[in-house]
This record gives sequence, structure tokens and C-alpha cells, in this order.
Amino acid sequence: MISGLAHVCFTVSNLEASERFYCEKLGLQLAFDFVRDTGERFGVYIHAGGRSFIELFQGDVDPSAGKPSFRHICLEVHDIEAAVEALRKKGVEVGDISLGSDGTYQAWLEDPDGNRIELHGYTTESKQGPFLV
Repeated sequence: MISGLAHVCFTVSNLEASERFYCEKLGLQLAFDFVRDTGERFGVYIHAGGRSFIELFQGDVDPSAGKPSFRHICLEVHDIEAAVEALRKKGVEVGDISLGSDGTYQAWLEDPDGNRIELHGYTTESKQGPFLV
């Protein structure tokens, strides 16, 4: 059902500084940007090797005020419909499947502590496609 860790997502206080850190300092490769219809760049997707990525979104980070930097983990599934059905049969509450702006199907759930988990089902239109090995 689950084939691997697709990405880890963080909120960052300075998108450009974080992108420089991950790409220039750690040597990872920018995969694509998230851009609003207004042209505002608000996030990046960074290839971390193999089929794994780091997703960063601009935002407020203040753990003491309930604004942590960790947002969610994302697990890759080969068949998102089958995965959601199997999880629901096991009593897991899973949201509806939707198509994300990156061209990938997604569904959301939480672990017992409320940590958000995204399920990812890649398509031929997924922006991650060129990086998938």
C-alpha cells in the first residue's frame, strides 16, 4: 500500500534563505516552485534524492505560539484509491481524494497525536515526474 516517504513539509520564515540552505549549502536540487495566480512565489519543492523531496512554504514560525515549522509528512502510494479504501476499512479516518496543484492525487489523515499525513499518488502530469527514479 505505502511504497515510501514522498516528502517532508516545513513552514519557513524566509523562503529564499531556506532554498539557498537546502540547494546551495546541502547541494540538493530545486524541483519546482509553488506560485499563486497573482505571480507570488510562496513555496518550493526540493529534490532530496531518489523519490524523496522536501517541501517548503513561506509562513510564520513560532513554536511557542503554536506555529511550528513541521507541517506534515507525505507517503507515496501506488494506488491512492485502494490505499484510502484499505485504510478506511481499518477504521482510519481519511479525507477525500483530490488533485493537488502539482498534478498529484492526495488524501489526508492524522496519526493518534494529530500529526498530519498526506498520501500521494503520482500521475503522468505530476510536477515531480522528472525526478522520480
